[in-house]
Amino acid sequence: MRIFKKVMIGLLVPLLLLPIIQVAEAEGTIPGPSTHAQSAALIDVTSGRILYSKDGDKELRIASLTKIMTAIVAIEQGKLDDKVKVSSTAFAKEGSSLYLKLGEEMTLENMLYGLMLRSGNDAASAIAEHVGGSEEGFVLLMNKKAEEIGLKHSHFMNPHGLDAEGHYSTANDLARLTAYALHNPVFKRIVATEDKSAPNPNESWEYSWHNKNKMLRLYEGADGVKTGYTKKAFRCLVSSATRNGQQLAAVTLNDGNDWNDHARMLDFGFDHFPLVEIAKKEQPVVNTDVITGRGFAYPLAEGEKSAVSKKLVLVNNQTETRIEKNEQMDPSFGLAGRIDLELKGEFIGSIPVYRKGSYIPPEPKTEDAAFGGIGEVSTWATAWRAVLSHLLSP
Repeated sequence: MRIFKKVMIGLLVPLLLLPIIQVAEAEGTIPGPSTHAQSAALIDVTSGRILYSKDGDKELRIASLTKIMTAIVAIEQGKLDDKVKVSSTAFAKEGSSLYLKLGEEMTLENMLYGLMLRSGNDAASAIAEHVGGSEEGFVLLMNKKAEEIGLKHSHFMNPHGLDAEGHYSTANDLARLTAYALHNPVFKRIVATEDKSAPNPNESWEYSWHNKNKMLRLYEGADGVKTGYTKKAFRCLVSSATRNGQQLAAVTLNDGNDWNDHARMLDFGFDHFPLVEIAKKEQPVVNTDVITGRGFAYPLAEGEKSAVSKKLVLVNNQTETRIEKNEQMDPSFGLAGRIDLELKGEFIGSIPVYRKGSYIPPEPKTEDAAFGGIGEVSTWATAWRAVLSHLLSP
């Protein structure tokens, strides 16, 4: 039974984390776009495939791109309707600011809008103290999240991105972080917002924030994400855009011509790596009694589709799982195994397969791929956990 459990858990992991962990760099497949950046990366958000990278693992200062991590940690760990109070340490924080008053209270959700649209350093500190108990406590959460999602070249020392020794990341890591964060519907909504107003308890007028990210106005389909600048990090930018159902995110660090470079990078991704459908939902698998549990699409360059290989792994296959004698899966749960997909020998994802006529959980949607910060677990993940709980019970 122990071997069987390992197999089933191994099946669940790629399904739940597919948008996060499957990274197959396409650098060198075709000539990439030219940029003025010291470091750059382009990622397909759904699959996590890095489509272009220029010195992508070089550890550099990242300025306010830090706030991408601040926002996603706060969304996941906090409650959006909580009142966040501005402490003496958050008040009048140096650099970009919302000009919040000492002792002022604002909902976490509105504070997050101010954080991401206007890059308020005072908001970053207030959020950190509220969610983490202190800035130091929140930084621990930031670094824990970085470890969870596989950011191997990132370390955070504060929630705002002001220059500090030991505070750094890379273009590749920021691309992966952004892809992860964009699967959260709250984060996705905030960073796509051009203008936001919020109540001001101290004045007769409301706060009115215009997004600093010019890509939202310069590039067709743009829907995020964050600008950044310090005297040591120079200009930094993460942008995202969606066209024809495909979302890409671009990252540049130390780039004096970032708006134009991002347009070229995003054009490159959409032009050369469109999403290609590899499998349809409920598609019969040849010479078997199983069907696919969901569709699968992947960004592929011209000619790469023929390089995608598929391997069917059935959970009752003796050579794969060695289930103990007389142990069988409950037929009311028809999960039969998976199809592993590889591109040129690199694993790119898995598709669950089910016995024909059995229950198939709904396909994951973008908002189901990440757990929200308000205590609600996705319906898709809930369905999967119910299935596995039944199958793995003694």
